[in-house]
Amino acid sequence: MGVGRGLRRRQARDRRPPGGGPRTSDELASATGTHPPTLHRFLRTLANFGIVIEGENRSFALTPLGEALKTGAPGAARSTIIAFGGPTFWRVWEQIDYSLETGKPAFDKVWGMPFFDHLSQSAEAAAYFSEAMVGFHGSEPPTVAEAYDFSGIGTVVDVGGATGNMLAALLSRHAHLRGVLYDLPHVVGGASPLLRSAGVEDRVKVETGSFFDRVPSGGDAYLLSHIIHDWSEPQCLTILGNCRKAMRPGGRLLLVETVLPEGNTPHQGKLQDLVMLVFPGGQERTEAEYSTLLDKAGFALQRVVPTTSVVSIVEATPA
Repeated sequence: MGVGRGLRRRQARDRRPPGGGPRTSDELASATGTHPPTLHRFLRTLANFGIVIEGENRSFALTPLGEALKTGAPGAARSTIIAFGGPTFWRVWEQIDYSLETGKPAFDKVWGMPFFDHLSQSAEAAAYFSEAMVGFHGSEPPTVAEAYDFSGIGTVVDVGGATGNMLAALLSRHAHLRGVLYDLPHVVGGASPLLRSAGVEDRVKVETGSFFDRVPSGGDAYLLSHIIHDWSEPQCLTILGNCRKAMRPGGRLLLVETVLPEGNTPHQGKLQDLVMLVFPGGQERTEAEYSTLLDKAGFALQRVVPTTSVVSIVEATPA
């Protein structure tokens, strides 16, 4: 974003009328620095899609659908649209043919670096993406905690667990569990408030590092939620190999992922698979494909446990 455009947008935000409720298109144009007649036409189009509703004197109010797009609304729809609808993403989709021709992520071609490296250079883009991921996956941790039998497990190592959302859900439901939260230093920095609010901070040890180098040893179960689908097969084998080295005898590997159905069954994961292709260079997998990957990493797939959300728990043990 250019400095001039960013300043003008901030100035426009500062002119917003206080409070909520209906606003005329003229009031909204003044607040946003837009052309009043043209903004009215735009708002009328949004009304056509049920985002706003038009009242008397060219006034507009948000519908429940529009309310979901506000900052801080549950589901993080606003951040998702900004992250996935902005030029960082749509310029990559223009180069999907490169991914189809080479099997490599188009993101690297467009931006000259891997996806996660790019995010690390922009705090704003990283924040929008992080909020979007919470919106996508925020409902999953309780379903994982409910679906899987953790009775025989004492310590769960959450590999790449970010700020601990998954671990907090597991420990909240299973009082006997203890956890190790493992991720890069700048990622786990925000974990303490979340773990404290969930009442589990005293049962979690936070460790920092890269799962490409090592993972903490001594866990009964190693949980990776939406990690394996992000990376190429050689990178996945490195991550899984480090988990296997760190495991206790009889340890379990738990992959929380979208497991694709075979054949022609419609599934949102089949669209996610293309996102994985063109952005980080990873992939979604079927149960058979997970079995093949795990076998290469020295694991044996034991079962796939479905949850009431879109994800499943792929359970494996050292072969």
